[in-house]
Amino acid sequence: MAGHSKFKNIMYRKGAQDKKRSAMFSKLSREITVAAKSGVPDPDMNPRLRSAVLAARAQSMPKDNIERAINKATTGEGDNYEEIRYEGFGPGGVSLIIEALTDNRNRTATNVRTAVSKNGGNLGAPGAVSHAFDRLGQIIYAAKAGDPDTVFEAALEAGAADVESSDDGHEIWTAMDELHEVAKALEAKLGAPEAVKLAWRPQTTVTVGEGEAGTLMKLLDALDDDDDVQTVWGNYDVPDDVMEKLG
Repeated sequence: MAGHSKFKNIMYRKGAQDKKRSAMFSKLSREITVAAKSGVPDPDMNPRLRSAVLAARAQSMPKDNIERAINKATTGEGDNYEEIRYEGFGPGGVSLIIEALTDNRNRTATNVRTAVSKNGGNLGAPGAVSHAFDRLGQIIYAAKAGDPDTVFEAALEAGAADVESSDDGHEIWTAMDELHEVAKALEAKLGAPEAVKLAWRPQTTVTVGEGEAGTLMKLLDALDDDDDVQTVWGNYDVPDDVMEKLG
């Protein structure tokens, strides 16, 4: 259980700029509503809902917004969303897994396919790339949660499988069925995490050079701008010096 990873490159997450805030809150609200509908509307009794609420709080989403999203599930308001996963390839042959929540499968498929094809990639059939990823639980803590040794020891005692620490924070990995048990144990030691979710962890990574990194970032931006796309996972690693040149 060791190692370091630039996990900002594993799961692309844009900063919460003011102009993106509304769209981000919309995606968070959608996940909260779907999570609440999938079980009881109580975060203490529904692990997926608790994870969604934690993610919303980590992004400073107002309490009223969170409660409104939960209430949509209990009152039957809002649309019925379907979970869809797309798999494909981006510039430089990187593998991508795109997770979406949609009330219109045709619209989402068209938008995702267009975004990928216009930015140097192509979608594949189900299973095209997921075989090269491991389905695991992921718990994310900010760097301020503790130094790497402290977080490592806490994760080890909680039953985690792996820990990756960097200046950006800490990623703690667990078996799928142990995610929420480990997260609960860690919360008692380190406080509330920034995120608790099921994740796709690449078995190997592909280093993307300067020539293709810009196109890859445009592709990720286009997917992030799609209201239906919740998360994009990839096996790409963009070196820090390349990221600096991209600005």
